[in-house]
Amino acid sequence: MKKHFFAFSLIACAVSVIPTQALAVQLYGAGSLRDSLTEIGESFNEKYGIPVETLFGPSGLTRELIEQEFSETGKSADVFASADIENPQTLFEEGLSEPVVNFTSNRMVAVVRSGLGITSDNLLDFLLKPEIKLGTSTPIADPSGNYAWQIFDKSDQISPGNSQILKNKALQLVGGNPNAPIVPNGKNNLVYFLQETKQADIFLAYYTSGKTAQITAGGDNLQIVELPDYLATKANYGLTTLKNADPDGEKLAEYILSPQGQAILANYGFSAPSTSVPEHQGAGGILLALGLVLIWNKKQLIKSESRS
Repeated sequence: MKKHFFAFSLIACAVSVIPTQALAVQLYGAGSLRDSLTEIGESFNEKYGIPVETLFGPSGLTRELIEQEFSETGKSADVFASADIENPQTLFEEGLSEPVVNFTSNRMVAVVRSGLGITSDNLLDFLLKPEIKLGTSTPIADPSGNYAWQIFDKSDQISPGNSQILKNKALQLVGGNPNAPIVPNGKNNLVYFLQETKQADIFLAYYTSGKTAQITAGGDNLQIVELPDYLATKANYGLTTLKNADPDGEKLAEYILSPQGQAILANYGFSAPSTSVPEHQGAGGILLALGLVLIWNKKQLIKSESRS
């Protein structure tokens, strides 16, 4: 008996010193977050030794994928970072995720081919010209498309009927439209459509996307034109930890909210979040404001108290 116990003890000791590889955290994110969240994932792994596996795409389609995965297996990704509030909020209201936090913000701009003479003041005039080709993302499938439609609706305050004209002429070139042209692998969408194929003269897109396209195009080939105040449209991004997530998923979400994560997002042109998100609880529909700073400070306070 003693021999057996001694042999088992050796095996147990041997097993205990074998290093274990941390399981990867699964992060689903909006396509506009590809570069920034990839860097945040690398930084997170470097700090905690926890790898991050990512999947990026249009937030509306990604939300549908998450719902499908829950339906089939009861599990999906650990964290969802969306380019809007509505898609993660839908998951929360379906009981598939934790409350949603507005973790960063973006804004819509017009990315245009240089040489057209487009400014903020005359942008709407150019958008309405029949000969100007207007590119957008795909509404419903991708929040960027929804934001473009909001811009169109705002244009009606200048002249009723503008919105429908713009919706009719908009070319939904990205964001999940099954009939859209295929962009070759490795090509930047905006550079491809505005500079290479010239399928669009103006593209309504996120500021961060325009900034990346400018760098990719080089020189002054592409111009970012800010929307006039009456068309200005902000994009608030929502973050949520999904149901049955790995505990390290919450740690990744906290890291995205941390000063380190926020600094990386800022380097890519994202701006600080400025909204709170309603949490609908029970039959009464109680509203709970979830401010980013309050959540972060509260979590840090809890951690500090647990250590003392």
